Amino acid sequence: MTRRENFLRALRRDNPQSVPFEFDLCPSQLETFKNKTNSVDYKTYFEIPFRLVELEPTVMKRDISPYYRNLPENAKPLSWNPEWGVYTIPGSVAHFEEMQHPMEHLKTADEILAYPFPDFDQPYRWQDMENKVARLHHSDLAAVAFLANTVFEIAWYLRGMENLLMDIMDNSEFAEVLLNKITDIRIDAAEKFARNGVDIIMLGDDVSTQLNMMMAPDLWREVFKPRLAKIIAVIKKANPDTLIYYHGDGNLQAIIPDLIEIGVEILNPVQPECMDPVFIKKQYGNKLSFWGTIGTQTIFPFGTPTEVEMKVKEMIEKVGSGGGLVLAPTHVLEPDVPWENIETFVESVKKYGTY
Repeated sequence: MTRRENFLRALRRDNPQSVPFEFDLCPSQLETFKNKTNSVDYKTYFEIPFRLVELEPTVMKRDISPYYRNLPENAKPLSWNPEWGVYTIPGSVAHFEEMQHPMEHLKTADEILAYPFPDFDQPYRWQDMENKVARLHHSDLAAVAFLANTVFEIAWYLRGMENLLMDIMDNSEFAEVLLNKITDIRIDAAEKFARNGVDIIMLGDDVSTQLNMMMAPDLWREVFKPRLAKIIAVIKKANPDTLIYYHGDGNLQAIIPDLIEIGVEILNPVQPECMDPVFIKKQYGNKLSFWGTIGTQTIFPFGTPTEVEMKVKEMIEKVGSGGGLVLAPTHVLEPDVPWENIETFVESVKKYGTY
């Protein structure tokens, strides 16, 4: 069984040979990796079984500056999602950033529609996508498209969290213009990714705190569920084999049945500080696969290597039974994670993760 086949079989709960794993490193951890291994590509070094596929770079020229008032001189585009016109300033810790919101002062629907949204719909952005996917498959890697921050998060990045939530409650027609525009952009991109043969499309929005939903579940069902359902339906119509992944930090147990209902197949990150992965597996393991389960607020930074090993073993035995598990930290591995815990994580998955 090839690496890609095993990865996809695990996510389909279809008799994989081993538990796949993955993780992302923050900039300081990446430097540690380079120093420890004399390598530069940790995904290749650790045999991570997938890669993200990216669009061709934009050639669109636009001036976002009129949308900001008193933008600080050290502001720069959001590093990991720059095309929406959201700027950031450096935060007080490590690589963290503080967002600035270009639509913060907008008042009318016409102003929203006049905003220079990304040109993801332009043919030149997609001209090599089929070949990019094929090259990954030829290298025994799954092709994954990242469309997380699907609607809610992009909307509040643009508008500001407080403004957006107030819009939804007190100015719903205004909010709908923004949410519908973002949804239409996502539908178009999702359909194109699926039609070009990607294996997984990553959707998701952080709509929960660590205690409960950020908004009433019924409000989420009214405002965001139908938009997410439209995106998923387009994906499955274009390519039924494309797997639907949903990312949501925190405790979103209230809407897990809704996510299953509209076609989500993979849940990430199943944050153990907020939800019990073993309970979630028992409740939904016949309908969902799980990607994550190892806490980045607890075991990764503060556990001993032995504790990391035992937690990996437990998750494989209790959440990975029958397949349906990609073992991963629940977020980027930040500077406070000891490197030996990362090495122990990899070694332990290989040690215990064979079916």
